[in-house]
Amino acid sequence: MYKNIGEILIMFWQTVRALPLMWHHRKKVVQQFFEIGNTSLLMVCILSMFIGGVIALQTGPVLVERGLSYVLGGMIGLSMCKEFAPVMMAILMAGRVGSAMSAEIGSMRVYQEIDALKTMNISPINYLVLPRMVAITVALPALVLFSVPVGWLGGALVSAYNQRISVGFSSFFSDLQQVVELKDVINGLIKSVVFAVVIGLISCHQGLSTSGGPRGIGRSVTKAVVNSIVMIIILDYFVTGVLLIFEK
Repeated sequence: MYKNIGEILIMFWQTVRALPLMWHHRKKVVQQFFEIGNTSLLMVCILSMFIGGVIALQTGPVLVERGLSYVLGGMIGLSMCKEFAPVMMAILMAGRVGSAMSAEIGSMRVYQEIDALKTMNISPINYLVLPRMVAITVALPALVLFSVPVGWLGGALVSAYNQRISVGFSSFFSDLQQVVELKDVINGLIKSVVFAVVIGLISCHQGLSTSGGPRGIGRSVTKAVVNSIVMIIILDYFVTGVLLIFEK
């Protein structure tokens, strides 16, 4: 992965330069957006609900034992906004959307469709990469914004109905409202934009670099997913550090 960073950065710059052409490819962008968003909503809902529930199940009894049950809502609220929602949704997108991007573009590479585009003087960056990059960069923050309140609801349900916790809805959401601010939600959205760009770049680059027939497509898909998840975790640390500086 690391030896290809230069190529990925070049592709990123080419994509940025092609942004003024986005209007000409608006139909592809909209198509990609709905393919990413509509088919992911159910999984996002289920995943977010259980993430919030698990956080409450793990931390609730400990906080109750120490007389800190009143901070549970704010803790789950911040955890979902700033960390769990952007990171887990990004990993979900890497596995689901990133693999599809890599497989689709990789198939076009193996079966020489990309060479045909070049023969017709059509840029693969403009025609294939740009719509997918724009779509995932818009779709992932939208899914994160949807997943956050679903995660809160999951945490609230477990907090209210688990006998070891027994924190009511009013107490849970009252503390959440006092602790969580708009900047915390924006924090998660900034992370999701960064992760979306990383997933799109790595997946599209891996697809364009595919060789070796059907077996090569499988290798490209695996590399795209693994490399995307690794970079998400690494960048999460550095982006968090930068955002904490600006919060001071």
